[in-house]
Amino acid sequence: MKKQLSLMILTLTLAPAVAHAQGGPLLVRLRGVHIAPADKSDAITALGVPADAIHVRSKTIPEVDFTYFLTKHVAAELVLTYPQKHDVELSGTKLGTFKHLPPVLSLQYHIVPEGTFQPYLGVGVNLTLISAVDLAVPGVGALDLEGSSVGVSGQAGFDIKLGDKLFLNGDLKYVTLRSDVKLAASGQKVSAVQVDPWLISVGLGYRF
Repeated sequence: MKKQLSLMILTLTLAPAVAHAQGGPLLVRLRGVHIAPADKSDAITALGVPADAIHVRSKTIPEVDFTYFLTKHVAAELVLTYPQKHDVELSGTKLGTFKHLPPVLSLQYHIVPEGTFQPYLGVGVNLTLISAVDLAVPGVGALDLEGSSVGVSGQAGFDIKLGDKLFLNGDLKYVTLRSDVKLAASGQKVSAVQVDPWLISVGLGYRF
C-alpha cells in the first residue's frame, strides 16, 4: 500500500513537468504561402481554344493555421485565410479575376513529436468558396464559375524547435480544386478548370 501511494505521489509530482516538456495541445502558426496552380483546363472547341489554355496566376498570401494535438502523434490542422483574388488568363490574354476562400482541414501524423526536428504527414479535405467572379471573353461575353468546390488534400511538413514553445515550420500541400466555367447569361458550361494548386508554406509557430 505504501509503495502504491508513493508511486501515485511521484506520478502527480512529475505530471506537470512532463506536460510542460511536451507543450500544450494547441499549436498556432503564421505562414506565408505560395499558391502554384496546375493550370489544367478542357478545350473550348467552339471557340478554337486548346486544352490547358486557361491559367490562374500564382501568388503568395498570408495564412494562419491552428493545429490541435489529439494525442502525442495525431493532430488536426485547420488552415484559414481571407478571400484571395486571382487573375485569370486565356492563352496569355487576361480574362479578369475571381476570389476564393480555401479553408483546409487535415488529420496529421507527427512522426517524432518530441524531437528538435519534427516531421509530419497529413491528409484532408478543402471547401473552396468562389465569389466576385469578373471574367469575360471578348466577342463571347461574361463568364461565371461554380460557387463552391470540395476536394481532398495531401500534406508533408516539419517543425523545427527553436525554443520551449517556438517553432520554425515548412509545409507542402497538394489540393484538388476544380470548377466548371459557364456563360454568365445562359449558364451553359463551356469548359472545366483544374486549379489543383501546390501550397508551399514557411512560417513560425507557437505552442500553447
